[in-house]
Amino acid sequence: MHSFTIFPAIDLRSGEVVRLSEGDPNRQTAYSADPAETARQFIAAGAQWLHVINLDGAFGDGETKNLDAVAAIMKVAVPAGIKVQFGGGLRDLETIESAFNMGVTRVVIGTAIVEAPGLLEEVLTRWGAERIVAGLDARDGWLRIHGWQGETRLNVGDVAITVRERGITTLVFTDIARDGLQKGLNLESTKDIARVSGLKVIASGGVGSMADIQAVKESGLAGVIVGRAIYENSISLSDLFQKAHD
Repeated sequence: MHSFTIFPAIDLRSGEVVRLSEGDPNRQTAYSADPAETARQFIAAGAQWLHVINLDGAFGDGETKNLDAVAAIMKVAVPAGIKVQFGGGLRDLETIESAFNMGVTRVVIGTAIVEAPGLLEEVLTRWGAERIVAGLDARDGWLRIHGWQGETRLNVGDVAITVRERGITTLVFTDIARDGLQKGLNLESTKDIARVSGLKVIASGGVGSMADIQAVKESGLAGVIVGRAIYENSISLSDLFQKAHD
């Protein structure tokens, strides 16, 4: 039986917990002004990991805007022994180091894979593959960067192979066209990425039901990120983590 992790997502923008539709900053729903309380609820329900994203950092309009919110989440998570996967705007050594200093378990690096190729080798050498995750976000198979706003001419499968060759072992893959819509994951594309790259792949974007999560689990992928479906009560927290341990 392969290990499978469910990551409840806490996306931060201007200190609030929000969700975007298809990554569009103009299609935002705010759910809570208290990120630490959101983290507390997830932990109480049985979460072993939290997936925390600094959207202001990802969009490049304020890497430090959500640091108080992240620190508040860490004060809840660390004493409870909960692991935190953190990303959004991590594009240089100092920012990544400060994230680790706050207590995060591992970081997600996305844009820097393309724009600062030397950084990946440096952080892998320094912290090891267990603590560095590649975050690849695509629309129609083409990689996007800068909080999904920046287009590239890079095929996401090719990039997945490249990061594996450089030492990455775990990847978060998001199909932008599905994200925040609760219409189901693009499971076939996600499985393809896992197959061509040989990486442990965490699926992201579009979970709307427990059936979606079960399908990811049965497909042999490493995990799944769940956001809006929790906040809109399409999936109950008690069901979510009960299933993880079944």
